Amino acid sequence: MKRMSVSKIALVALCAVAVLVLSSCLPGDGANGPEKPAGFFMGFWHGVVAPISLVVQIFKPAIRVYETFNTGFWYDLGFWLAISGGAGGSAAAAKRSKRRRDDPDQD
Repeated sequence: MKRMSVSKIALVALCAVAVLVLSSCLPGDGANGPEKPAGFFMGFWHGVVAPISLVVQIFKPAIRVYETFNTGFWYDLGFWLAISGGAGGSAAAAKRSKRRRDDPDQD
């Protein structure tokens, strides 16, 4: 049986900490309410952690992908900037990767 190297153990620990940190401010966790609605920055954060929220929602239905107690336009703007930035970044990386496969001399 092979033993895991220290770097692999550190990577697993880092991933576990990252998941815990990312899930600490999910929509529907009770941090926001009618008296304290989520604004632009929370909207942006909720857009960043939306994939994690979707998975957590399977096990804890109170967690949502989108915060219902929000400021409206500014929350929506932050949320959609984060969502579209993630999709746009992935698309740009995929395009660059395809271009490198087609022409290995091009950066």
